[in-house]
Amino acid sequence: MEPRAAQVQKRAVSRRRQEHPPSREGNSEVNGGPDLVQWTQHMEAVKMQLLEQAQRQLLDLLDQAVSEAVQSYPPQGRRLPTIPPDSLSKTQEPSLRKRKVFVIRESLLDELMKVQHFRTIYHMFIAGLCVFIISTLAIDFIDEGRLLLEFDLLIFSFGQLPLALMTWVPMFLSTLLAPYQSLRLWARPQASGAWTLGAGLGCVLLAAHTAVLGILPVHVAAKHQLPPASSSILVFEQVRLLMKSYSFLRETVPCILRAREGKGVCAPSFSSYLYFLFCPTLIYRETYPRTPNIRWNYVAKNFAQALGCVLYACFILGRLCVPVFANMSREPFSIRALVLSVMHATLPGIFMLLLIFFAFLHCWLNAFAEMLRFGDRMFYRDWWNSTSFSNYYRTWNVVVHDWLYSYIYQDGLWLLGGQARGAAMLGVFVVSAVVHEYIFCFVLGFFYPVMLILFLAFGGPMNFMMHDRHTGPAWNVLMWTMLFLGQGIQVSLYCQEWYARQHCPLPQTTFWGLVTPRSWSCHT
Repeated sequence: MEPRAAQVQKRAVSRRRQEHPPSREGNSEVNGGPDLVQWTQHMEAVKMQLLEQAQRQLLDLLDQAVSEAVQSYPPQGRRLPTIPPDSLSKTQEPSLRKRKVFVIRESLLDELMKVQHFRTIYHMFIAGLCVFIISTLAIDFIDEGRLLLEFDLLIFSFGQLPLALMTWVPMFLSTLLAPYQSLRLWARPQASGAWTLGAGLGCVLLAAHTAVLGILPVHVAAKHQLPPASSSILVFEQVRLLMKSYSFLRETVPCILRAREGKGVCAPSFSSYLYFLFCPTLIYRETYPRTPNIRWNYVAKNFAQALGCVLYACFILGRLCVPVFANMSREPFSIRALVLSVMHATLPGIFMLLLIFFAFLHCWLNAFAEMLRFGDRMFYRDWWNSTSFSNYYRTWNVVVHDWLYSYIYQDGLWLLGGQARGAAMLGVFVVSAVVHEYIFCFVLGFFYPVMLILFLAFGGPMNFMMHDRHTGPAWNVLMWTMLFLGQGIQVSLYCQEWYARQHCPLPQTTFWGLVTPRSWSCHT
């Protein structure tokens, strides 16, 4: 009986082993743990339970937020409670002020360049540059019998560059020292009399800083007659440093004053301020999101592309603008000639717009962002898809738009009580128009308010007429048509005025001679 029983037991064990084979790590019955299949099923069940629990908690939070928002909304016919102006402290931040949030993200063109179809458009622009180079070589060979690329326009534009760079040094040192030292003087916990003296000294430092940035570059450019490219370096740095100084003080002074009242601690570090002066943003924060490493090949690529855009612009001006406008002031004025010149300038004008966008807003800012490991690369949005001018103004230059929105529009709403949105928007347009016209006047060396008139007479009304409710493709075509015409008007009128001042110099420099357009009367 025992041998037969032993055989039955062996058969039963063999059958169990066939139905539940042991894992590779050994027999589960011997090791005492669950087998691999059961353990995997258990972990899947735990994962589903965790996901369901997290989803329930998230839904509860969202429902709570929605219910609080609904409860806080006033009933129909009931006005929001007004706060007397006297009850607000001058150092209090506006409660509804939207702050710029920095996150790590790539520039839009870097993402689009990963798509082969969009990369082909980039290759087409490179091919256009090659065509300009070949045409220049061919014309020089036919006319003069030699193959030589001449960069006379480029050399002229960047003339006296060392002087411009030397002028930049005191401008930067003033920005580096004056705002931060003024803030330290205001932040000292001293008695009222000593604090008043320190605060007054800080105001004197800021006044001196403003005078250095406002007077020094203008004096150097006017005295030494700096050419356009060297002048543009000074004026862009002047505006940039002023905007950064204001942002640093605007973001830190309220915090400093609250800290003096015992409502917190605020001590911006000098290293964060120094980093802010070089990073590609105009909104100050103590810290920014940073990328883990620096891609030096990416930096070199962007600087090379920026240099290529400068050469591209020189070829466009030399081949499409100089031959047309150099002798135009010597011909009698006619409406036909003016309209034809504007139409002729639309193509080089839109090329210049695209080159300035790509060279500065993409290549230059991304190169500095990569060197400083600055994470937020959204310097622009998809402005080329805009169907309204309001969207175009918001997406063309996000860096400047954030500054205008934070410190002109939102602060304007706060000062005006939050009801005058039209007045705040008008303030943004006026500030932007005046600064743009000042830049053109500084770079070109004369006052001719083409940009100012286009901004205020056409840009402002278009912002309200072509609003965000227009989303059809026809509106995008209309926007591009307006951009073409606007660029053509600017290039044509500014080029005519430039050459008119070359051909018809004033016998005596007067104020009215400087501000009166010379192209209206110069016909030699």
